[in-house]
Amino acid sequence: MKDFLGSLRFKILVGLMIVLLGMIIASVYTGGAAPLFSQAVSLVTTPAQRVTAGISGGVSGFFDQFLSAGQVYEENQRLNQELNALRHQLVDYQRARHENEQFRAILGVLQDRQDLTFITADVIARDPSDHFFSFTIDKGSRHGVKWLDPVITADGLVGYITEVGMNHARVATILDVAVAVGAYNSATREIGIVTGDVGLAALGRSELQLLPRESRVAPGDLILTSGGSIFPRDLMIGSVVEVGPSRHGTGLLAVVELSAEIHNVRNVFVITSFDGQGMN
Repeated sequence: MKDFLGSLRFKILVGLMIVLLGMIIASVYTGGAAPLFSQAVSLVTTPAQRVTAGISGGVSGFFDQFLSAGQVYEENQRLNQELNALRHQLVDYQRARHENEQFRAILGVLQDRQDLTFITADVIARDPSDHFFSFTIDKGSRHGVKWLDPVITADGLVGYITEVGMNHARVATILDVAVAVGAYNSATREIGIVTGDVGLAALGRSELQLLPRESRVAPGDLILTSGGSIFPRDLMIGSVVEVGPSRHGTGLLAVVELSAEIHNVRNVFVITSFDGQGMN
Protein backbone atom coordinates (compact mmCIF):
# COMPACT_ATOMS: atom_id res chain seq x y z
CA MET A 1 0.00 0.00 0.00
CA LYS A 2 2.83 2.31 0.87
CA ASP A 3 4.31 1.53 -2.52
CA PHE A 4 1.10 2.59 -4.30
CA LEU A 5 0.73 5.79 -2.28
CA GLY A 6 4.24 6.75 -3.25
CA SER A 7 3.94 5.80 -6.85
CA LEU A 8 3.68 8.18 -9.87
CA ARG A 9 0.21 6.87 -10.78
CA PHE A 10 -1.14 7.83 -7.36
CA LYS A 11 0.31 11.29 -7.72
CA ILE A 12 -1.31 11.73 -11.16
CA LEU A 13 -4.66 10.50 -9.83
CA VAL A 14 -4.51 12.96 -6.93
CA GLY A 15 -3.65 15.76 -9.36
CA LEU A 16 -6.64 14.97 -11.58
CA MET A 17 -8.95 14.87 -8.55
CA ILE A 18 -7.67 18.27 -7.41
CA VAL A 19 -8.29 19.72 -10.92
CA LEU A 20 -11.76 18.22 -11.06
CA LEU A 21 -12.58 19.52 -7.59
CA GLY A 22 -11.40 22.95 -8.62
CA MET A 23 -13.65 22.92 -11.67
CA ILE A 24 -16.65 21.93 -9.53
CA ILE A 25 -15.99 24.69 -7.04
CA ALA A 26 -15.57 27.20 -9.92
CA SER A 27 -18.84 26.11 -11.46
CA VAL A 28 -20.68 26.80 -8.24
CA TYR A 29 -19.55 30.45 -8.30
CA THR A 30 -20.13 30.94 -12.11
CA GLY A 31 -23.69 29.62 -12.46
CA GLY A 32 -23.55 25.88 -12.50
CA ALA A 33 -21.79 22.99 -14.15
CA ALA A 34 -23.68 23.09 -17.43
CA PRO A 35 -21.89 26.15 -18.92
CA LEU A 36 -18.55 24.79 -17.89
CA PHE A 37 -19.42 21.46 -19.40
CA SER A 38 -20.61 23.16 -22.55
CA GLN A 39 -17.37 25.09 -22.77
CA ALA A 40 -15.40 21.89 -22.38
CA VAL A 41 -17.47 20.19 -25.05
CA SER A 42 -17.17 23.26 -27.26
CA LEU A 43 -13.43 23.22 -26.78
CA VAL A 44 -13.33 19.71 -28.12
CA THR A 45 -15.99 19.99 -30.87
CA THR A 46 -15.30 23.44 -32.34
CA PRO A 47 -12.30 22.34 -34.46
CA ALA A 48 -14.35 19.44 -35.82
CA GLN A 49 -17.26 21.79 -36.57
CA ARG A 50 -14.95 24.12 -38.46
CA VAL A 51 -13.68 21.25 -40.58
CA THR A 52 -17.24 20.07 -41.25
CA ALA A 53 -18.37 23.60 -42.14
CA GLY A 54 -15.44 23.98 -44.50
CA ILE A 55 -16.27 20.74 -46.25
CA SER A 56 -19.96 21.66 -46.46
CA GLY A 57 -19.16 25.09 -47.87
CA GLY A 58 -16.80 23.60 -50.42
CA VAL A 59 -19.38 21.05 -51.56
CA SER A 60 -22.06 23.74 -51.76
CA GLY A 61 -19.75 26.02 -53.73
CA PHE A 62 -18.88 23.19 -56.10
CA PHE A 63 -22.52 22.45 -56.84
CA ASP A 64 -23.26 26.17 -57.24
CA GLN A 65 -20.47 26.40 -59.81
CA PHE A 66 -21.73 23.27 -61.52
CA LEU A 67 -25.28 24.62 -61.74
CA SER A 68 -23.95 28.00 -62.92
CA ALA A 69 -21.88 26.31 -65.64
CA GLY A 70 -24.99 24.45 -66.81
CA GLN A 71 -26.93 27.71 -67.05
CA VAL A 72 -24.09 29.33 -69.00
CA TYR A 73 -24.00 26.37 -71.40
CA GLU A 74 -27.76 26.57 -71.98
CA GLU A 75 -27.49 30.32 -72.58
CA ASN A 76 -24.65 29.79 -75.07
CA GLN A 77 -26.74 27.19 -76.89
CA ARG A 78 -29.65 29.60 -77.12
CA LEU A 79 -27.43 32.42 -78.37
CA ASN A 80 -25.84 30.09 -80.98
CA GLN A 81 -29.29 29.14 -82.23
CA GLU A 82 -30.26 32.79 -82.54
CA LEU A 83 -26.99 33.55 -84.33
CA ASN A 84 -27.55 30.73 -86.82
CA ALA A 85 -31.07 31.98 -87.47
CA LEU A 86 -29.72 35.47 -88.14
CA ARG A 87 -27.10 34.04 -90.48
CA HIS A 88 -29.78 32.23 -92.49
CA GLN A 89 -31.82 35.42 -92.64
CA LEU A 90 -28.75 37.29 -93.89
CA VAL A 91 -28.14 34.69 -96.61
CA ASP A 92 -31.79 34.89 -97.69
CA TYR A 93 -31.61 38.69 -97.71
CA GLN A 94 -28.41 38.73 -99.78
CA ARG A 95 -29.86 36.22 -102.21
CA ALA A 96 -33.08 38.21 -102.60
CA ARG A 97 -31.09 41.40 -103.05
CA HIS A 98 -28.91 39.82 -105.73
CA GLU A 99 -31.95 38.45 -107.55
CA ASN A 100 -33.60 41.87 -107.45
CA GLU A 101 -30.48 43.43 -108.90
CA GLN A 102 -30.47 40.80 -111.64
CA PHE A 103 -34.15 41.47 -112.34
CA ARG A 104 -33.56 45.20 -112.65
CA ALA A 105 -30.61 44.62 -114.95
CA ILE A 106 -32.39 42.14 -117.20
CA LEU A 107 -35.49 44.30 -117.34
CA GLY A 108 -33.30 47.18 -118.41
CA VAL A 109 -31.77 45.10 -121.17
CA LEU A 110 -35.03 43.54 -122.33
CA GLN A 111 -37.45 46.38 -121.69
CA ASP A 112 -38.15 46.65 -125.42
CA ARG A 113 -38.34 42.86 -125.91
CA GLN A 114 -42.01 42.14 -125.37
CA ASP A 115 -41.62 38.92 -127.34
CA LEU A 116 -39.53 37.23 -124.63
CA THR A 117 -40.84 35.24 -121.68
CA PHE A 118 -38.35 34.07 -119.06
CA ILE A 119 -38.00 32.61 -115.56
CA THR A 120 -35.17 32.89 -113.03
CA ALA A 121 -33.05 29.95 -111.92
CA ASP A 122 -30.12 29.28 -109.60
CA VAL A 123 -27.05 27.24 -110.44
CA ILE A 124 -27.03 24.23 -108.09
CA ALA A 125 -24.25 22.04 -109.50
CA ARG A 126 -21.27 22.07 -111.84
CA ASP A 127 -19.36 19.29 -113.55
CA PRO A 128 -15.71 19.74 -112.45
CA SER A 129 -14.51 17.53 -115.30
CA ASP A 130 -16.21 19.62 -117.98
CA HIS A 131 -13.76 22.01 -119.66
CA PHE A 132 -16.65 24.11 -120.95
CA PHE A 133 -18.24 24.84 -117.54
CA SER A 134 -21.66 23.27 -118.05
CA PHE A 135 -23.93 23.41 -115.01
CA THR A 136 -27.28 22.37 -113.56
CA ILE A 137 -30.08 24.74 -112.54
CA ASP A 138 -32.92 24.33 -110.04
CA LYS A 139 -35.77 24.68 -112.54
CA GLY A 140 -37.21 21.96 -114.79
CA SER A 141 -40.23 20.90 -116.79
CA ARG A 142 -42.67 21.62 -113.94
CA HIS A 143 -41.54 25.25 -114.15
CA GLY A 144 -41.93 25.46 -117.92
CA VAL A 145 -38.30 24.77 -118.91
CA LYS A 146 -37.88 22.91 -122.21
CA TRP A 147 -35.08 21.36 -124.22
CA LEU A 148 -33.08 23.97 -126.19
CA ASP A 149 -34.43 26.95 -124.23
CA PRO A 150 -31.83 29.77 -124.29
CA VAL A 151 -30.11 30.67 -121.01
CA ILE A 152 -28.86 34.20 -120.36
CA THR A 153 -27.77 36.62 -117.64
CA ALA A 154 -28.17 40.39 -117.58
CA ASP A 155 -24.70 40.54 -119.17
CA GLY A 156 -25.40 38.29 -122.12
CA LEU A 157 -25.89 34.83 -123.60
CA VAL A 158 -24.75 31.83 -121.55
CA GLY A 159 -25.95 28.76 -123.46
CA TYR A 160 -29.04 26.57 -123.77
CA ILE A 161 -30.85 23.70 -122.09
CA THR A 162 -29.64 20.23 -123.10
CA GLU A 163 -31.35 18.00 -120.50
CA VAL A 164 -34.59 18.55 -118.59
CA GLY A 165 -35.91 16.90 -115.42
CA MET A 166 -38.94 17.72 -113.31
CA ASN A 167 -37.09 20.08 -110.98
CA HIS A 168 -33.75 20.61 -112.67
CA ALA A 169 -32.13 21.11 -116.05
CA ARG A 170 -28.62 20.95 -117.52
CA VAL A 171 -27.11 23.86 -119.42
CA ALA A 172 -24.44 23.64 -122.12
CA THR A 173 -22.51 26.89 -122.46
CA ILE A 174 -21.41 28.73 -125.58
CA LEU A 175 -17.84 27.87 -124.59
CA ASP A 176 -18.61 24.32 -125.73
CA VAL A 177 -17.23 23.23 -129.10
CA ALA A 178 -20.52 21.42 -129.73
CA VAL A 179 -22.52 24.65 -129.47
CA ALA A 180 -22.94 26.91 -132.52
CA VAL A 181 -24.70 30.27 -132.33
CA GLY A 182 -25.69 32.37 -135.31
CA ALA A 183 -24.21 35.85 -134.73
CA TYR A 184 -23.55 39.18 -136.39
CA ASN A 185 -21.16 42.08 -135.94
CA SER A 186 -23.12 45.13 -134.77
CA ALA A 187 -20.56 47.45 -136.37
CA THR A 188 -20.32 45.87 -139.82
CA ARG A 189 -23.57 43.77 -139.86
CA GLU A 190 -21.53 40.81 -141.09
CA ILE A 191 -22.80 37.37 -140.13
CA GLY A 192 -20.85 34.44 -138.72
CA ILE A 193 -21.01 31.55 -136.26
CA VAL A 194 -19.86 31.73 -132.64
CA THR A 195 -18.58 28.43 -131.28
CA GLY A 196 -16.32 27.16 -128.53
CA ASP A 197 -12.63 26.36 -128.59
CA VAL A 198 -10.79 24.11 -126.12
CA GLY A 199 -7.87 26.50 -125.75
CA LEU A 200 -10.03 29.60 -125.30
CA ALA A 201 -12.69 28.19 -122.96
CA ALA A 202 -10.61 28.63 -119.81
CA LEU A 203 -10.24 32.33 -120.70
CA GLY A 204 -13.98 32.85 -121.13
CA ARG A 205 -13.64 33.30 -124.88
CA SER A 206 -15.12 31.78 -128.03
CA GLU A 207 -14.53 32.12 -131.76
CA LEU A 208 -16.50 33.99 -134.39
CA GLN A 209 -16.00 31.92 -137.54
CA LEU A 210 -17.00 32.03 -141.20
CA LEU A 211 -16.15 35.69 -141.69
CA PRO A 212 -15.21 36.62 -145.27
CA ARG A 213 -11.61 37.60 -146.01
CA GLU A 214 -12.66 41.15 -146.79
CA SER A 215 -14.46 41.49 -143.45
CA ARG A 216 -14.00 44.79 -141.64
CA VAL A 217 -14.28 43.19 -138.20
CA ALA A 218 -12.03 44.88 -135.62
CA PRO A 219 -11.25 44.60 -131.89
CA GLY A 220 -13.97 46.24 -129.83
CA ASP A 221 -16.82 45.31 -132.16
CA LEU A 222 -19.88 43.95 -130.36
CA ILE A 223 -21.19 40.52 -131.37
CA LEU A 224 -24.90 39.71 -130.97
CA THR A 225 -27.15 36.79 -131.83
CA SER A 226 -28.55 36.90 -135.35
CA GLY A 227 -31.73 35.04 -134.39
CA GLY A 228 -33.23 31.70 -135.39
CA SER A 229 -35.21 28.82 -133.94
CA ILE A 230 -32.99 28.37 -130.84
CA PHE A 231 -31.81 31.89 -129.96
CA PRO A 232 -33.77 35.14 -130.34
CA ARG A 233 -32.14 38.03 -132.14
CA ASP A 234 -29.99 40.73 -130.53
CA LEU A 235 -28.84 38.95 -127.39
CA MET A 236 -25.40 40.16 -126.36
CA ILE A 237 -22.63 37.60 -126.84
CA GLY A 238 -19.44 39.58 -126.33
CA SER A 239 -16.82 41.79 -127.96
CA VAL A 240 -13.99 41.11 -130.38
CA VAL A 241 -10.49 41.05 -128.85
CA GLU A 242 -8.42 39.53 -131.70
CA VAL A 243 -8.71 39.09 -135.45
CA GLY A 244 -6.71 36.72 -137.65
CA PRO A 245 -6.90 34.33 -140.58
CA SER A 246 -9.09 31.27 -140.23
CA ARG A 247 -7.51 27.84 -139.87
CA HIS A 248 -8.26 27.01 -143.48
CA GLY A 249 -7.04 30.36 -144.75
CA THR A 250 -10.24 31.08 -146.63
CA GLY A 251 -11.47 33.92 -144.42
CA LEU A 252 -11.04 35.59 -141.04
CA LEU A 253 -11.57 34.41 -137.50
CA ALA A 254 -12.29 36.66 -134.54
CA VAL A 255 -11.74 35.83 -130.88
CA VAL A 256 -14.72 37.01 -128.80
CA GLU A 257 -14.55 37.88 -125.10
CA LEU A 258 -17.90 36.71 -123.75
CA SER A 259 -19.85 39.34 -121.86
CA ALA A 260 -21.35 36.82 -119.41
CA GLU A 261 -18.96 35.47 -116.77
CA ILE A 262 -19.80 31.84 -117.42
CA HIS A 263 -17.14 30.50 -115.05
CA ASN A 264 -18.76 32.20 -112.04
CA VAL A 265 -22.42 32.49 -113.01
CA ARG A 266 -24.77 31.73 -110.10
CA ASN A 267 -28.16 33.06 -111.25
CA VAL A 268 -29.55 32.85 -114.77
CA PHE A 269 -32.67 33.52 -116.80
CA VAL A 270 -34.22 30.83 -118.97
CA ILE A 271 -36.09 32.18 -122.00
CA THR A 272 -39.10 29.90 -122.20
CA SER A 273 -40.64 31.49 -125.29
CA PHE A 274 -39.89 34.08 -127.99
CA ASP A 275 -41.16 34.91 -131.44
CA GLY A 276 -39.95 32.29 -133.93
CA GLN A 277 -38.85 29.75 -131.30
CA GLY A 278 -38.72 26.21 -132.69
CA MET A 279 -39.47 27.33 -136.24
CA ASN A 280 -37.19 26.23 -139.05
